Order: sequence, then C-alpha cells, then structure tokens
Amino acid sequence: MRLPPLNALRAFEAAARHGGFVGAAEELHVTRGAISRQIKLLEEHIGTLLFRRHGKGVALTEAGRRLQPVLTRAFGEILAETSRIGTEASDLRIICPPATSIRWLLPRLERFRALHPGIGVRLTTDFVGPYGFDAHQYDVGFSVTHWPDRPGELKVETLFPVEVTPACAPSLLAAQGRPERPEDLARFLLLHETPRHADWRAWLEAFDVRGVDAGSGSDFPNLDMAAKAATLGAGVVMADLALNRDELESGLLVKLFPEMVCTSPTGGICLIASRDRWDDPKVAAFREWAVAETR
Repeated sequence: MRLPPLNALRAFEAAARHGGFVGAAEELHVTRGAISRQIKLLEEHIGTLLFRRHGKGVALTEAGRRLQPVLTRAFGEILAETSRIGTEASDLRIICPPATSIRWLLPRLERFRALHPGIGVRLTTDFVGPYGFDAHQYDVGFSVTHWPDRPGELKVETLFPVEVTPACAPSLLAAQGRPERPEDLARFLLLHETPRHADWRAWLEAFDVRGVDAGSGSDFPNLDMAAKAATLGAGVVMADLALNRDELESGLLVKLFPEMVCTSPTGGICLIASRDRWDDPKVAAFREWAVAETR
C-alpha cells in the first residue's frame, strides 16, 4: 500500500479547512511556499488537481472537496484515539472484588486521589477471573494471599488479615434465641459468601464444633450480599472483622461468640501486580498508600 506523504496530506487538509494556504501555513508553522509545494506533491501523487489557482487565491476542485472531509475525519479520529490511549496509559487500572471494593477501597479512594491528583484511577469491581490476574489489562489487583497456583511472575503484598466469626442481626436472636454453645448453630440458617463454604468449614474445624453442617444454608455471590441478608435477619453469616466492621460496630450484626475468631484459610487481603510493574511509580504510589491505610 503506497500511501500519500503524511506531510502533504496534513498541508492539504489544513489548507482546505482554512480556505487557503496562508491559514494552513500559520497553523502548521511553515511558510506559504512550503504548503504550496506539499500540495503540489500530493496532486502529483494522486494524479489530479486538488486546488485551482487564481488571482485572488485558491479554490477546491471537486476532487479536493471529496478528499477534505475524509482527511479531517481521519485526523480527528487519530487525535482522539491517541489522546485516549495516552490518558489510559497514565491511569492506574485496578481490579478489586465487590465486597473489598464497597467496604474497604471505595470509602478510602478519594484520599488516594487527593494525594496523587496526577494519577487517574480506573476501577473494575470484579474478581480476577478463572484464569487469574491479567497483567495486560490491569496494573494492580486485590486478591487473597493464599490463591492456588498463583503464577510466579506476580508479586504479592498482604494488607490485612481476614479474621472471621459468626454474626447475625439482633432481630434473629429475638426470634430464635441466642445460641449458648457453638453447636447450637445447627438450628440456624447459615449464610455463605461463596458456594465453597470455606470460611464456615475453617471456623467449625478451628474450634472442633460438631453437629453443624457447613454445607447447609444459602449461598450468595459475595460477602456484601451475604452480610446484607444477615442484617435483615435471614441467618448467620461468617462475618469478616475488617470488611464487616461497620455492621459490627453499629450493632446491625452481633458476634455470637466474640472470643472465637479464626483466620480465613484464604489468608489476608493482598495486592498483586506483575513483577515488571511492581515498582512502576503509579503502582508503587498506590501500594504505599494502601499499606498506610491499614495502619
């Protein structure tokens, strides 16, 4: 594909838009003669006149009138897309699961923006997906420390532990009575943040609780929805002491066995990023800020 010279196309488009060579010369910071030579070069390349010269100036030919809007549109699209790409390249692209986004990141994110106004933030509220963290699509992600088969090219920094304990709404206790022993949880509906029921299994095993079926109860897509159901009196949720802090401190959720707290088998909430971007200035700034927010 033998395209016309770019400088000649730019000169013609500017001259056609300005209705003459003088305005084009001023816009492109060249002489009027340079514009004239570039347009002549383009006409020779195409094989037809684009301007008719006359004593009072120049006028577009039919061919010139057809070519101008094509070039104006093309240059406009090039400018828009390159500007968009440049802006996106300077943005920090984050992926964060729903519960962590809503309960930890979003309430704090304005503080990061205030500290780093030059860093744009593009947040995707989602899990990293079945194939793991996509370092081409995101700069940094939130995950759990003990993610199975995590690729070696990813670095990890734990922010805070995931500590859990059963909790429910006061209305549920009023209706069903407070359990005196952990084994009494067998008469309550268990609420799960995932179909794996890992936190309930871990807690029951940690305290050797017998007679409670960790596989029973209702499953939800994430902790946020499970916790919301618990505040409505639907059942007992395995509350995260960090992510459910608001409900626990406000009394919307009540710890059933306050001294019986265990660490989730998935470990803590952590940041992940590819090794080659770990020390990128915008990633490093976000990491340092996130760690400081946990202190």
